Parts: sequence; structure tokens; C-alpha cells
Amino acid sequence: MTAAEPRGGIGAVAGDTSRHLIVAERFGVEVPTFQGEGPSCGHPALFIRLSRCNLTCTRCDTKYTWDWDRFDPREESTKQLAADLVAWATSSPVELVVITGGEPLLQQARLVPLVQGLLDVGKRVEFETNGTLAPVPELLVEGVRFNVSPKIASFGVDEAKSLVPAALEAFVGSGRAAFKFVASSVADLDRIAELADTHRLEPVWVMPEGTTADGVTATTRVLAEAVASRRWYFTTRLHVMAFADERGR
Repeated sequence: MTAAEPRGGIGAVAGDTSRHLIVAERFGVEVPTFQGEGPSCGHPALFIRLSRCNLTCTRCDTKYTWDWDRFDPREESTKQLAADLVAWATSSPVELVVITGGEPLLQQARLVPLVQGLLDVGKRVEFETNGTLAPVPELLVEGVRFNVSPKIASFGVDEAKSLVPAALEAFVGSGRAAFKFVASSVADLDRIAELADTHRLEPVWVMPEGTTADGVTATTRVLAEAVASRRWYFTTRLHVMAFADERGR
């Protein structure tokens, strides 16, 4: 099976309104953790990671959600009901539920009942999304925020696929989005500035690339002065610093 094959099936995932979601993993109840990135960095959090993605970034750190040349989708994903996921989240007092991926908005028709169920039991929801798919109106409600992470060329992706102006415009117009870019060099910051100006993206958060504590620290030092001079927000990768990028933390 090639990496292109699951993308061929993504249309069915996006348009299917069955009750099941394709889930890669869920964590934060049995072993507590926190949001490691962005505006809620450091907040206690539960995570629901959905399987499948519409991009194939070479620097992706969750390739087990889409790269079927390296991973077996039958081993890396399960079908779960929204009601079961709500019950799982309800078993924890933690308020924040992060829905991530892969690209979670590929399944957004089936996410509406999940999000509504989470809100009904007093949770708040953050989506981690690559910003290529506009959210449906039913997700643009009180208690839901979007951490939009457009991928630039240095992340190992074709920007013709990863930058979708209409989708970015929808997130800007929602008033519910922050824009979080992975960067490894000052040149990346120049590209981010171009995109922020062109698409009116704000607030802008920059996150240093790295899958080890030493890597995150080194990139932080490369970027910090230039990020500060632009008066952007800066976020670390706290889960990498704390748990060495351990899966499920």
C-alpha cells in the first residue's frame, strides 16, 4: 500500500456521516498530561488523536496517522463512537479536550456530535488543524477554539497543497483561531511574516521545531530574538521537554 492510497480514500472519510470516528489514540485520562503547545500550553488536557491526513509532510511527527508505507492502518487506528469518546472524557475532571491528528477536520461531519457532547458535559475543545479545510458552522460555537498550523515548505510539504487561502480566510473570519507555525530558521520567520500579512493571520504563534529537548532548546535560541522583535507569541513544545516526545503523553 502506498502513501497516496489513503489520500484517495479521504473523500469518503470526509463525506461519511456515520457515527464512528477513525481514531489513532486517546490519552490523558489514565496517565495525566497537558497541552504542550500554543495558547493553552501547560494546561491539563485530554487528547483525542484522529487518524488520516490530507498532507504528507516529511517532518511530520505523527506519521502513524497516515503513512501506510511505514505503518499498518489496521494496527494504528480504530473506529469509535462519539458517545464512547464523550464518556471517556467525562471520566476525568480535566476541562480541556484537544482534538488533533492527522487532520481532524477530514472527519468534521462526525465530529459535530462529539464536540456537542463534550460541551454539554462542561468541557472546552481545541482543534489542532493544518488549516486546509474550513470548519463547518456547527463547530464555530462557544467553547471551541482552533489552533491552525499552516505548513510551510521547510516542513517538507508543497505549499500549493498546504496553503488554502479560502480555508485560512474562514478561520480568520471565525474569530476562534490562533495561527501556530513550526519554524527552524529565521528564514522561516520571513516566510511566516509574508503569509501573516497576505492572509491577515493573527495572533501568530511560533513553535521551534524539534523532537528532543536539546533540539527544541537549540531552535528556540535560533529563533527567540527574531520572534520577539516581531512581537509575535512564542511557544515551546512542553511535552517534548517533559516526556521526551513519548507517544501518548
